[in-house]
Amino acid sequence: MKKYTDTGKKDTRSGFGAGLEELGKTNENVVALCADLIGSLKMDAFIANNPERFFQIGIAEANMMGIAAGMTIGGKIPFTGTFANFSTGRVYDQIRQSIAYSDKNVKICASHAGLTLGEDGATHQILEDIGLMKMLPGMVVINTCDYNQTKAATIAIADYEGPVYLRFGRPKVANFTAVDQNFVIGKAVHLQEGTDITIVATGHMVWEALLAAESLEEQGISAEVINIHTIKPLDSDAIIKSVQKTGCIVTAEEHNYLGGLGESVSRVLAQHQPTPQEFIATNDTFGESGTPEQLMEKYGLNAAAILKAAQKVLKRK
Repeated sequence: MKKYTDTGKKDTRSGFGAGLEELGKTNENVVALCADLIGSLKMDAFIANNPERFFQIGIAEANMMGIAAGMTIGGKIPFTGTFANFSTGRVYDQIRQSIAYSDKNVKICASHAGLTLGEDGATHQILEDIGLMKMLPGMVVINTCDYNQTKAATIAIADYEGPVYLRFGRPKVANFTAVDQNFVIGKAVHLQEGTDITIVATGHMVWEALLAAESLEEQGISAEVINIHTIKPLDSDAIIKSVQKTGCIVTAEEHNYLGGLGESVSRVLAQHQPTPQEFIATNDTFGESGTPEQLMEKYGLNAAAILKAAQKVLKRK
């Protein structure tokens, strides 16, 4: 079994900042726009090195999306930056009409997603953004798990022609994926092989899935862990092949179970390989104010919850 080590906690938004800084050096067409949250999105280094390629739009997120769409006509590759709540819910009409329907090459980069935004509370903790974005035709949806993967994804999406929603978070979390990883849009990453149960996770829940797999191993249960960083297009083949071997699956995400990764996986299973499934996600609810740790515990988004779900689904095989 392959073991993964936390090399030191880092925030995924800093991975975005590092990736954007690298793109500033390697791709002259990349430009950045921000809605008055430069520090939160870690865009400082890109701005320092490329001041003429940065545009501060202010607290006018809808305008930012329209401007970004227009900039693509001249061959630019705009990266927009603000919180996930303001990147989706506040500007959905502009994204739908000006970016998705028009198939514009805009990279919508959304920080502070999910419950781990923490103390700012329910008004800022968007838990439906994956569903909103994956339902838009042609929109790629990516949800990265750590600093290294977020940096790699940020760099990779610049080479992809078409609209992308890149989702990442606020807190410092385990950094465990390879520094030199090859990020491939739409390709799941097998973190460990197993024969008894499949655990499919995305974002901050990937590390929790690995911790749960360790606990299962201590009980003599072999868990296969798959990191689904791209929710759309989904790597259906990886999911089907895994459950054909294990016979049951747990999906884990920091998102509402309605419209998220779990539902996408369910569709694949219903069409190709009906399989017992348990969901780790928020249960059709808003969040509340608290530390990330408190909220993940209360809403059942941690290794202990995955372990409990695994034990439940194993009985359904």
